[in-house]
Amino acid sequence: MNKKKIISLTAGVIIVAGTAAWLFGGNNRKQQVTYEMAKVGPADISNFVTATGTIEPVTEVEVGTQVSGIIDKIYVDYNTIVKEGQLIALMDKVTLESELASSQATYDGAKAEYEYQKKNYERNKGLKAKNLISDTDYEESEYNYLKAKSTFDSSKAALAKAERNLSYATITSPIDGVVISKDVEEGQTVASGFETPTLFTIAADLTQMQVVADVDEADIGGVELGQRVEFTVDAYPNDTFVGEVTQIRLGEASSSTSTTSSTTVVTYEVVISAPNPDLKLKPRLTANITIYTLDKRGVNSVPAAALRFTPALPIVGADAIINDCEGEHKLWTKQGNVFTAHAVSTGISNGSHTEITGGIEAGTEVICEANISRGGQPEAAQASGERSPFMPGPPGSDKKKSNGNNKP
Repeated sequence: MNKKKIISLTAGVIIVAGTAAWLFGGNNRKQQVTYEMAKVGPADISNFVTATGTIEPVTEVEVGTQVSGIIDKIYVDYNTIVKEGQLIALMDKVTLESELASSQATYDGAKAEYEYQKKNYERNKGLKAKNLISDTDYEESEYNYLKAKSTFDSSKAALAKAERNLSYATITSPIDGVVISKDVEEGQTVASGFETPTLFTIAADLTQMQVVADVDEADIGGVELGQRVEFTVDAYPNDTFVGEVTQIRLGEASSSTSTTSSTTVVTYEVVISAPNPDLKLKPRLTANITIYTLDKRGVNSVPAAALRFTPALPIVGADAIINDCEGEHKLWTKQGNVFTAHAVSTGISNGSHTEITGGIEAGTEVICEANISRGGQPEAAQASGERSPFMPGPPGSDKKKSNGNNKP
């Protein structure tokens, strides 16, 4: 071994020895360990998904007309409260009344012809039975009778249609509610074609609204009926409204493809109840919603870090007494220099807090983290041993943090 290698090896040994002396409580720098404690106690644990939606009335009816013509009179306006059957608009009836009169005249003529041909047929039928007329005369009378009957039936249907069209000129409200949209004015001509034109939109009860939200396909799997929902609207930024999931529509609400990539985004409509006793929520407002897919209130819990803590001798000191136990999940208590493990059973978790369902009494103080300082200067925190340079972290310490919140 040459001289340079001997010098390098000696220097390495000195450095390692010096580092060990510094870490394990050298005479010049005393190690101090402080512990963050937490009590097993009640807290609200929840996970949630977020989405945006639109405020809509629960029952909303579009009132239209099935006939073409001129709007003669309008008796309601925006925000007018209406009753079922109340007159809300009237169309010009001149053309419709003329069509009715024409249909009536055609009907009367067809009826007279029908009655005449019927009597003639019945008379010839009797004569034919006595062989007093030829077959040709009898068949002709039967033909004229059937033809008159067909014309009479056709004129009857045309008359009924003309009467119904005239009744359509009187537009009434189909439900009790309030007018939230008026799309026509007096004197305006409306044309009924393949699609019935909308004249008014009437909402049944604005004290009971709903939010129709578009939930991303990645989140829809956690959404269920009856889940609690909180939402806000920009009109009242300081108010939080509450509701619950009342319907999950199976058909996709929309799908769109990004112009910069081939990724397709699919959303599904979720309907949320929105009680509105003070009428703050207006139709078509945009709502920012939070659906609580996991929601337990007042359950015994601890910070999730407490379940990851493990007392390591290099941290707690060589004189510490560690009373370990068997169990998948453990909480540690400290009394003096004695550390005692408690095997516990766990419930739900939102990443920051975990429910404790058994194994330890409520109110017990447990260790969450251990922090080291030397010579009065704090060093990197040794949180529950999961970052200890002396030992690997416990199983499950690298679990993915879920999206959630905690309200102790």
